[in-house]
This record gives sequence, C-alpha cells and structure tokens, in this order.
Amino acid sequence: MRKYEIMFIVRPDIADEELDKLVATIETNITNAGAQVTGTERMGKRRLAYTVGKFNDGNYVLIKLDGPGEAIKEIERRLRVTEQVIKFITVRCDEDEKRLAKIKKLRDSKTRGHGSHQQPAPPAVVPAVEAPSTETPTV
Repeated sequence: MRKYEIMFIVRPDIADEELDKLVATIETNITNAGAQVTGTERMGKRRLAYTVGKFNDGNYVLIKLDGPGEAIKEIERRLRVTEQVIKFITVRCDEDEKRLAKIKKLRDSKTRGHGSHQQPAPPAVVPAVEAPSTETPTV
C-alpha cells in the first residue's frame, strides 16, 4: 500500500450540499477501487492561477489515501469524467517520507558518532620558556 494525495478543484458555482455529496461519492469510489481514505480536507473557494474552463475560482478539496496503483488509475478515470471537477492532481507521498526518514536517520547517526557535537578541548597552556639572556658570561 502506498500513500497518495489527490487534490481536485470543483466548479465554483456548485452548492455546498452538492459539493458534500460529490466528495462523499468520490470517497466511496476510492474505497470501491481498493484504497483506504485516511483524511479529507476541504480548503474552500480560492482564486485559480489561470482561467480553467471559463472559471477563475474553484473549490479545492484534498484527499489523502493509502492504496495500490491500480486503484489510483480507476480514481483518476472517474475524476476525468466527473463534470463538476475541473482539475485534479495525484501525488505519491511515500517516496518523500522514505527520503526524509533516511535523511533523519543519517543525521542522527552523525550526531551520535561525534559525541553529540562537543566542542574540541582548548589546547593545554604551556608555560613560557625564558629567553636566553643577551649578556655575555664572565669567566
């Protein structure tokens, strides 16, 4: 099972009740495809960076899920044919988590290897040696 995030933008002219129904339908499609929804976040209406299908605004929704790649293909297919969805993107997150865990493990091993970043001891103080006298010895 891999971790994914699917963000999709819904038309701005859709009512809140219809948006709730659409999100519930998409979550049902996700579970029917063999994946498991781990979180849903409605980010609200926001301005788009550029015009998409004659729309300048859109309702953003982020769904986090765990599932196989075949389930993602089916979910993306359904998002493509859903009329209310104007844009979507799927991001695989487990690779980033693995990379960050590896970096953290490497950093932890370096700190343990150096004795938790102790400063090196200052050099020992050596007593000053007297300079030879410039007087000539008398015999």
